[in-house]
Amino acid sequence: MTKITFLIFISILFCNCTKKEPQKSTDFSVGIIADCQYCDCDIKWDRYYKKSPKRLKEAVTELNKHELDYTIHLGDFIDKRFSSFDSLVPTWNKLRSTSYHVLGNHDFEVADSLKSKIFDKLNLKKRYYSIDSNGWKFLVLDGTDLSFYGSLDSLKLEETKIVFDRIEKDSLPYAKVYNGGISNQQMQWIEQELIIAEKKNQNVGFYCHFSLLPIDNHNLWNSEQLQTMIEKYKNVKIFMNGHNHAGAYNFNNNIHYVTFKGMVNTADSTSYAIANFYKDSIQIKGYGREKDKILLISQ
Repeated sequence: MTKITFLIFISILFCNCTKKEPQKSTDFSVGIIADCQYCDCDIKWDRYYKKSPKRLKEAVTELNKHELDYTIHLGDFIDKRFSSFDSLVPTWNKLRSTSYHVLGNHDFEVADSLKSKIFDKLNLKKRYYSIDSNGWKFLVLDGTDLSFYGSLDSLKLEETKIVFDRIEKDSLPYAKVYNGGISNQQMQWIEQELIIAEKKNQNVGFYCHFSLLPIDNHNLWNSEQLQTMIEKYKNVKIFMNGHNHAGAYNFNNNIHYVTFKGMVNTADSTSYAIANFYKDSIQIKGYGREKDKILLISQ
C-alpha cells in the first residue's frame, strides 16, 4: 500500500467512525412530576416533606432549560394544611411552559370548609379535562371524583359508597379509603373523548393520580372497568400516574402503564422526568430516582 493510499484509507475510516447518526425529530416534550406532597411535617414513611419546596425549585429550574409543550403534576401537590399550597405555588408559577395539575388524595388533606378552594390554588377550571397536543389527546382524569375526602356533593358521595362497598365485599387489595374512583358521569366523558380521538386519528394518553396496573393497594377503585374500556381502543398508547411512590411499569394490550416515583421520598434524592414523544416511541428522561425508559409505540 502506497503512502498516499494509506492516508486516504485512514481518512475514510476516521470519517466513518466519527459520523453522527441523524437526530430523531421530537414531536413534543412534557415535564412530569409526581407527589411533591409538601407539608411542614416530620418525616414519616420515608417521606421528607420539608425538603419538597427545594426539590420543586430545582426541578423547575431544570425543566425551564428545555422546550416543553407543558408540565404536569400527577397529584398530591401538598399533604396537610391549606397553607402548604403557598410554599409551592409561587415556585410552580415560574415554569416557562404551560402547566397542569391532576387531583390527588392528599390535596384534600385540608379543612372541609377549604376544600372548594383547592381548585383555584391549582388553577383547575375543571376536575377532569383533555389536552390536545401534536396529534395526541391526553385525558386528565379525576380519581378523587368518587372518594370519602373529595366528593363534595351528596350524589357523588352516594355513588362513592356504592362503588367502595362493592370492591370491599370482593376483598380487592385497592379497597382502601385513601384511594378513589371514577364516576359514571366521568366514565361517559372518557368514552366520548376516546371516540372523538379515534375519529381524528389521534393517539391517546392518560394522566391520573391512581394506577390501573399493576394490581396492588394503590389502584383506582374501578380500575378494572376503566382498563377494559380503554383497551378497546387501539389508539390508546400510555397511562401515567403517581400515588405509588416506589414507581412501577406494566405493558398490557399495547398500552404502557407507567407509575412515576414520588418526589417527596428519601433523604437525599429527588424524582421527576421529561417525556419526549416521537412517531414511534416515548422516551422518558428521568432525574434523580426516576429511571430512563424507551417505550415503543405500535402503529
